[in-house]
Amino acid sequence: MAAKRRGSGPGKTEATLADLRAAAMRNRYIERLIEDEELRSRLLVAYGAARSAYGRMNNGKPASKALFEDRRLQRDLRQAVEALRDAATTLRAPVPKRRRRRGPRRTLVLALIGGTLALVLSEGLRNKLLDMMFGAEDEFEYSSTTTPSEPAPAPTPAS
Repeated sequence: MAAKRRGSGPGKTEATLADLRAAAMRNRYIERLIEDEELRSRLLVAYGAARSAYGRMNNGKPASKALFEDRRLQRDLRQAVEALRDAATTLRAPVPKRRRRRGPRRTLVLALIGGTLALVLSEGLRNKLLDMMFGAEDEFEYSSTTTPSEPAPAPTPAS
């Protein structure tokens, strides 16, 4: 009886690719590479410089002679190394977290609108706030210190 091979079958390839994609998206380095434009540009500079250096190394001269005498090759290699070093530093640096300022501002605006509506609609609250700000009004009753004069006698009809 023949044993079944693991990993073979028509649906296995699609599942494996999906697993690889999911694993790649969970990888913080790949995620950083996708999101960081500066990191990608540094890697492209390093690739271009390394490709140029490789082309200069394969021009027919012995590699040791090319390394010691060719100034362009040395410059290309130096540029590739610096770009790779910068990319590695960028990749190792922690990702700066973006501050979300929406929450506190939104709460403050809602509190301000709610307080304004409460003051406009409630006369008792408005009076209480005015008393707190300017002090309570002194309520007094008016009482006259003068005595009222006797009412004038009603005119009698003349007969």
